[in-house]
Amino acid sequence: MNRQAFVVTAMLVSCLAPLVRADDWPQFRGPTGQGLVAKGELPTMWGKDKNIAWKQAIPGKGWSSPVVAGGRVYLTTAVPRKGSDDLALEALCLDAANGAILWEKEVFRQDGKKSPRIHSKNSHASPTPLVRDGRLFVHFGHQGTACLDLKGEVLWKNTSFHYAPVHGNGGSPVLVDDLLVFSCDGGDSRFVVALNVADGRVRWKTNRTTPVGKTFSFGTPLRIEVDGRKQIISPGSDVVTAYDPADGKEIWRVRYSGYSVIPRPVYGHGLLFIGTGYDRPSLLAIRADGKGDVTDTHVIWKTNKAAPHAPSPLLIGDELYTVSDSGQACCRDARTGEIHWQERLGGTYSASPLFAGGKIYFQSEQGTGVVVRAGKEFKVVANNVLGERSLASPAATDGALFIRTEKHLYRIGAH
Repeated sequence: MNRQAFVVTAMLVSCLAPLVRADDWPQFRGPTGQGLVAKGELPTMWGKDKNIAWKQAIPGKGWSSPVVAGGRVYLTTAVPRKGSDDLALEALCLDAANGAILWEKEVFRQDGKKSPRIHSKNSHASPTPLVRDGRLFVHFGHQGTACLDLKGEVLWKNTSFHYAPVHGNGGSPVLVDDLLVFSCDGGDSRFVVALNVADGRVRWKTNRTTPVGKTFSFGTPLRIEVDGRKQIISPGSDVVTAYDPADGKEIWRVRYSGYSVIPRPVYGHGLLFIGTGYDRPSLLAIRADGKGDVTDTHVIWKTNKAAPHAPSPLLIGDELYTVSDSGQACCRDARTGEIHWQERLGGTYSASPLFAGGKIYFQSEQGTGVVVRAGKEFKVVANNVLGERSLASPAATDGALFIRTEKHLYRIGAH
């Protein structure tokens, strides 16, 4: 890793991360929520029978990404119940050292006769859980949100938010101080919620008011700090909004054209980098120090070239990396949007990339891990074939990668 990238990564870890072990990967996209491994190397070569520490079958189906904390891996999944159309919405805990399933807990029961139709690339357990201070937080969209202890006992549930999901649920929550925050962008209503982490009670709920075309989205918020003031950045259909964690009031907004927004933003150099969803995705760089509607004043650059529908961007030093759903990887100057390189990786992509040890890890839907050296020149380090469908984003800790496929969870590398 070059010095600049190291310094930026270290600053993000210290400023954005909740209090976790240095080696933990406690939420979607890791300690900072931005796909960065602060130190150490990860394996660059693996395959079906190569460099696999363990492989564990996972019951049911889910596309939530794995999180790792305290030597344990946590996932959610939706398991069919025998004799009915119902699904058990479950939390799972695995031993990170050997892959053994330590416990499996049904948190909610989904009525199969009333289940909404979901997209072919979605599941009924797609939001990624979080771990902090001995607690596991799981979210199943309109089905409910819950907090468990790390032995699998449910501490609280909240099932008070009712909205019509379109294509199922997707966006993951974020922890901000003593709040659990998530967005609810359905077919009939749109709002952002903050729950008290201690008991699950609603601290605030803010309706989205920007007029939109298609209402549904699947955004995951990001906590940032600007001029000493915390902001919760929540992308949705046709708008990205910054909220004050204290009361949920809007700080600023930027309008765009796009719905079914999935990518989680990244932040650096005073800029937020936002993906705008369907039909034609754009990538925006937005100065985050505004107030009110700053669409005409704070968008620094915008492009449609190789912009992703689903995978989140990755910021390393002065370079912004993206991969489109069709496999077009791109390296840009973060401040100007100028393209350094744009290359096709092969395959299609939903998972968000991560960075470790000077390299970028892309995981295709076909189960191939493409490792590319970070920098202004394109260089592929390895193509690693698992051969199983994979839409979840990988996790990384203790020098190992954790990759979820349709049927299994893999630990790649160090035992």
